Amino acid sequence: MGAPSFWDDNRRAQELIRERTELARAVARTQELGTQAQDLEVLLELAAEADDGSLDAEITEGVATLKRELDEFDLKVMLSGSHDAKPAILSIHPGAGGTESQDWAQMLMRMYLRWCERAGFKAEVVDLLPGEEAGIKSVTIEVTGDNAYGYLRGETGVHRLIRISPFDASKRRQTSFASVAVAPEVDDVEVSVRDDELRIDVFRSSGPGGQGVNTADSAVRITHLPTGIVVSCQNERSQLRNRDTAMRILKARLYEIAEKKQREELSELTGQKKEIAFGSQIRSYTFHPYQLIKDHRTGLEAGNVEAVMDGDLDAFIKAYLLWSRERAA
Repeated sequence: MGAPSFWDDNRRAQELIRERTELARAVARTQELGTQAQDLEVLLELAAEADDGSLDAEITEGVATLKRELDEFDLKVMLSGSHDAKPAILSIHPGAGGTESQDWAQMLMRMYLRWCERAGFKAEVVDLLPGEEAGIKSVTIEVTGDNAYGYLRGETGVHRLIRISPFDASKRRQTSFASVAVAPEVDDVEVSVRDDELRIDVFRSSGPGGQGVNTADSAVRITHLPTGIVVSCQNERSQLRNRDTAMRILKARLYEIAEKKQREELSELTGQKKEIAFGSQIRSYTFHPYQLIKDHRTGLEAGNVEAVMDGDLDAFIKAYLLWSRERAA
């Protein structure tokens, strides 16, 4: 940072400053936790000398506090990847199963929106295509907050639901699939998109009707001609703002493709692309004949289905981060 040429590349300089700040914070926190551990060690020695149990309660509380703070710090360390601190673009698409899968996709959308609310993240639905009978055909959600992509990157993959179908008069058990894709939102300077590579269409925002429907052509659809990627946004009444949001999502997806080709980091950015059907799921949600949610990568299971579907995903997220770190070691 003291070099005369440090500010010649402003973007690189800002990255280095951010990296130094994060490292300094991590070192300081490590020293604080080390001091707490030393204090507990001294307390244990005093308790052994006294041998009267007078310090037992204080030691128990101190150990519990240190363990909790170490767990929190460990999680922060696991979220130190090059993209983890960035906002996330989360997309959900139903798989085989028609209305069943579209309803399942909507249930997943609600689960992630509730998790964002609980975790203090801002989640904005930038594009939503409702199903014809029920559920959704697709949704794109922009999630912003500290380490948004780091927390959500493990959710990429196929999610399977097993339940008694509410759409089947015979009440038969059905299996539905939906895919979740998570990509980091990239800065403008990281991806170059030429105007002649884009086809931009504007149209009226779709909706169920009523006073809230936008009657102006404010919705934007951008097609990237070389790759065929199509991104649309219709959550704002301003065409300009919708276009800006759509461009951010497009660049995130183009960056995702570039990373796959250049560095073969598919597993780090979006996970393995698989068919949205049997045998490809990363997690199964069983509502019938018993209630159980199981992650097939980490082996973690949860019996409180209602809590998970209401956004209680922290255990699954942390288990994935631990599993991912062990695989990388």
